[in-house]
Amino acid sequence: MSAEVPAGGAADAAGAAAAGAAAAGAAADGAAPAAPALRLVPRGLDVLRLSGVRATGHHGVFEHERRDGQEFVVDVVVHLDAAPAADGDDLAQTVHYGVLAEQLVAAVERDPVDLVETLAERLAHVVLSFPAAVRAEVTVHKPHAPITVPFGDVSITVVRERA
Repeated sequence: MSAEVPAGGAADAAGAAAAGAAAAGAAADGAAPAAPALRLVPRGLDVLRLSGVRATGHHGVFEHERRDGQEFVVDVVVHLDAAPAADGDDLAQTVHYGVLAEQLVAAVERDPVDLVETLAERLAHVVLSFPAAVRAEVTVHKPHAPITVPFGDVSITVVRERA
């Protein structure tokens, strides 16, 4: 029968064995065993989601869309390494979601484009302007799109990452 080695490898196994031995020694002395320190190791990127950001834009190919404007709804998924921010409890090491939301709204409200694809690309640039952001998934919903049949939603999702 072989012993399982933790995901961190032999070094983690040795550390766990030492902690177990120390706890056993403390228990033999009558003292309560100390809990081994929990060491968290990031696996891949972390995810920050911001959903349902609403803004009025004048985007579309029809004259009435440009003239009257309409509501757009934006969802973003930001892939980042949140460990530096968490370790130092430091907002500067992550993506400030309040600032991100304001910048997304400003980007929707500025100069009109014909396509939601173009708008989504613009918004991906906004997300990736944050140094901690590695990858962005941006969905732009156009709930009042000029479609002649009943529908629930129209959206485009673009996925972009740093080069």
